[in-house]
Amino acid sequence: MKQVHVVPHMHWDREWYFSTEESRILLVNNMEEIMERLENDPDYPYYVLDGQTSILEDYFAVKPEAKERVRNLVQAGKLIIGPWYTQTDEMVVGSESIVRNLLYGIKDSKEFGQPMMIGYLPDSFGQSAQMPHILNGFDIKYTIFWRGTSERHGTDKTEFYWQTEDGSRVLVQLLPLGYAIGKYLPQEEDALKERMEKYFPVLERGTTTDHLVLPNGHDQMPIQKDIFEVMQKLKELYPDREFFLSNYEKVFEEVEKQDDLAVLEGEFLDGKYMRVHRSIYSTRMDIKAANARVENKLTNVLEPLASMAYDLGFEYHHGLIELIWKEMMKNHAHDSIGCCCSDKVHREIAGRLFLAEEKTDQLIDFYKRKIVDAIETKEDSDRLTLFNFLPYQREEVVTTELITKYKGFTLVDAGGEEVDYDILHAEEIDPGLIDRQIVHYGNYDPFIKYEIQLKETLPPMGYTTFFVKEAEEKTAGSQSVNSVETDYYQVDVNENGTLKIYDKQLDQSFDQVLLLENGGDDGDEYDYSPLEGEELIYSDKVKASVSMKQNSYAAHIDISYSLRVPAHLEARKAGEHNSKVDVHFKVHMDHHKPLIKVECELHNEAKDHRLRACIPTGLSASFSIADNQFGHVKRKVVDSAMDVWEEEKWSERPDAIYPMLSYVGLSSEDYGLSVFTNSTREYEIVGDEFDTIAITLFRSVGYLGKADMLRRPGRPSGIKMPTPDSQMIGTLKLEFALYLHKGDTLEANAAKAAKDYLTPVETYNKIPHNAMKLNESSVKTPLRYQLVEEIENSEAVLSTLKKAEHEEALVLRAFNAKEHAIEAGYRLNDKVSEVWQTNMNEVRELELELNRFPMKVNHSKSIIIKK
Repeated sequence: MKQVHVVPHMHWDREWYFSTEESRILLVNNMEEIMERLENDPDYPYYVLDGQTSILEDYFAVKPEAKERVRNLVQAGKLIIGPWYTQTDEMVVGSESIVRNLLYGIKDSKEFGQPMMIGYLPDSFGQSAQMPHILNGFDIKYTIFWRGTSERHGTDKTEFYWQTEDGSRVLVQLLPLGYAIGKYLPQEEDALKERMEKYFPVLERGTTTDHLVLPNGHDQMPIQKDIFEVMQKLKELYPDREFFLSNYEKVFEEVEKQDDLAVLEGEFLDGKYMRVHRSIYSTRMDIKAANARVENKLTNVLEPLASMAYDLGFEYHHGLIELIWKEMMKNHAHDSIGCCCSDKVHREIAGRLFLAEEKTDQLIDFYKRKIVDAIETKEDSDRLTLFNFLPYQREEVVTTELITKYKGFTLVDAGGEEVDYDILHAEEIDPGLIDRQIVHYGNYDPFIKYEIQLKETLPPMGYTTFFVKEAEEKTAGSQSVNSVETDYYQVDVNENGTLKIYDKQLDQSFDQVLLLENGGDDGDEYDYSPLEGEELIYSDKVKASVSMKQNSYAAHIDISYSLRVPAHLEARKAGEHNSKVDVHFKVHMDHHKPLIKVECELHNEAKDHRLRACIPTGLSASFSIADNQFGHVKRKVVDSAMDVWEEEKWSERPDAIYPMLSYVGLSSEDYGLSVFTNSTREYEIVGDEFDTIAITLFRSVGYLGKADMLRRPGRPSGIKMPTPDSQMIGTLKLEFALYLHKGDTLEANAAKAAKDYLTPVETYNKIPHNAMKLNESSVKTPLRYQLVEEIENSEAVLSTLKKAEHEEALVLRAFNAKEHAIEAGYRLNDKVSEVWQTNMNEVRELELELNRFPMKVNHSKSIIIKK
């Protein structure tokens, strides 16, 4: 007899086309009904609360008195919560964000009882290849999802093992028809039978057991009060099946009994049976870029800085940092970071990102100030301190602001040696902007704000300090040039604003770099949709305004032009170029580094179009390499299903538009070119020879969902709701970089170079004035300091350094993004009492004698360091 597990649940989008506050009102109502039923009906055994604890957080904000009721139900095993904080996206959300999502979700769950230890993500738009590794990092061995699979992955069954290259493995229960097939089940016999006759053949064709899953819930759906009456009718209709209320743990108990399940590897991004929206990675690029920027600030700057401060004797503000993470993770639900929402919801998401960045920036500034203020020295002069948040010594060109009353000054290191620098810019500023108390007492003498540039060798995971002393006035050091030359490159700018790069190490030239491609977008917030047969517009004919400057440390290029484009789709069809995008590139190159940094400011005035930047590599490629969480993924430049998707009736065309987190690269055995990003996370390999990396700068669309699109036939995704804000009218700022190297992408360790790019040197300029007063600290800090140093020639990439959640120790996490096993290792600045290998939930697993450990491919390791 077939066993049908009817699993009561609700899928809770905190926001979508409706706002968080609208859903919260429904949540309070639904939670009361759920708890009342669980408390008073002994025959109603379980209810799954969507696997995310943010639901409870929203509920308790309104009903804090309900915590004890929830605790009683969770501990009784009736209300099933966790393990996530929010149901995360897996494609454009960073490694540490997904780890913290589970970390805080499990932590919050355990306040009430045992969480559901299943990686339950029933609606995420595709599954990252690294999820088994992350889930195993929390001792999670099961997962449930819906989107992204097809039989070409290796099985047509709904139960299988999914593993990563390092050997991590989870048991999968696929929801082949989604999480809502049991929504609002009718009692009326004909209607109920009609529903089930659609579902049972699909469920039975895919299952490897006699156990079927019938999820009884839907988006924002209240508890189905007549479920027992419906189940009685089901039993009458299908006497050869047994129907009973169940939970997902009981389903896995049965699936785990199978001993011949398929074992699959890789990511699941097929849109054959369900849509995964491969071009959603560029919707609302302002939000996508802000998310990337704040994620990187959090993990690459704030947490290691707070760890330094903690090691020096200051408080590690777990509470403040958790608030930032939760602000971010509210945006990481699939719809929210996918940006397939209404305009009012996107305004809410953008507001949360603003708050998260403001909290991050202010806490970074606070920690720098506490450390520098506490430096023990007899010198009473102003100071400039440079912070390095990577575990190796760095020789860096640092561009920073320095505020002083001096007309001229020198920088002097701790040994009394003067340090050379160049002035890029200087301007007077009102003293009231520094501290209003200055002018309150009648001192109106202006300060001077200098923008300076210097080159310095910085200690690993530490800082160094200079004294600012009055000296003779110095003039600006940059010179205008017609061509830029660094240790690695000679760069010229073509008349159309593209770059012509000659790489001295490779003896290779690259022309028309940063050429822009513009095409119509008849799509929606889920998917790009080109106009059939349209001719793309390129920036090859524009006349750019160019300024090039160079000093002894670096070179800078300014490029500006207007790209004429159609104002909207009808104008595009008519061949009119009656609108524009104003383009401003700032290109920066340090003389001693093979990195070309690009700041891109765009002012868009047109609707319904897509803009991409093209980076030709001179390499005809069959696959690209991009990073995912704690590793890398190889992807073919053309999806093999492109020839059959219409014949096989795929839900969407499998265009090779893909996500990255920090880099994408093309390479041969001889050389490669990678694009690093601190903003856009979408790319496609294009060109007749598939030799060009196209990164999406933005998409401009006017609807949440549309039907019958060129690449996505049939029903609309979401609903057809106007979203004029998603036309991206206005100004957008993006940051990315080009990295040319010898050897292939992985051997050149593009992941580590990208981490370097995304971890800027921070500075703090101490002067005797600050509007926000602090009392003197009892902690004393040195002029120069380092915390952690990696072993020589280490190929591991630091993921984060933070304080442990539940003990007085530091947690360091690193990963191997290369294609061979490596050894990682770190030295600490003082004697360490204990070093432990830990899982991602910071539970100790194995004591280490040395700070050295092997790392498999696409593998991360976490260690706890206790002094």
